[in-house]
Amino acid sequence: MKRGIFVVAELTGDALEEVRAIQRWADPKLASGTTPHVTLAGSSGVGPIPEDTPIERLEALLEPIARSTPPITVHFGPPMRFMQTEIIVLPLDPHGPLRTLHERIATSGLQFERARFSFSPHCTLSFFPTLTPATERRLLRVRVRTPVVIGSVQLYLTVGPQPARKLLDLTLGVGGKRAAGAQR
Repeated sequence: MKRGIFVVAELTGDALEEVRAIQRWADPKLASGTTPHVTLAGSSGVGPIPEDTPIERLEALLEPIARSTPPITVHFGPPMRFMQTEIIVLPLDPHGPLRTLHERIATSGLQFERARFSFSPHCTLSFFPTLTPATERRLLRVRVRTPVVIGSVQLYLTVGPQPARKLLDLTLGVGGKRAAGAQR
């Protein structure tokens, strides 16, 4: 797992419960970690934001983007293996409003590490276990048809084996922000 600050959109409502149920049987360790989410910056398109970036800078550069971005409704595609890995994800169309949000984050003035992959928005179903052929077949047959409404973005600090820590939660379209953690 890379170190740094990742920008995600936590799932809510029925989509959250549906994905969480899949993660519980497919990857209990993943299910016990952060809330199921769509990765917007940190693993594809751009790498993580350096971990020493001040929260005030993150907020100053990203809050105007969140405020001026209306909520986005997206639909998951069929599960697939994430590029050259055993990780199974639910992909999203990398074009349209989601791409626009990603590009605005990527060009916000924040520094990002280098990414290994082009922008591939997704929600991870299975990350930690080595997949058996039966588990892989079962995961690849899953379909999450519930629309996902991205109404906020969260910034998480990931450092080594410690659990990720939420730093900031920004509501889309209304300019509301919610501080999410104590000082680093």
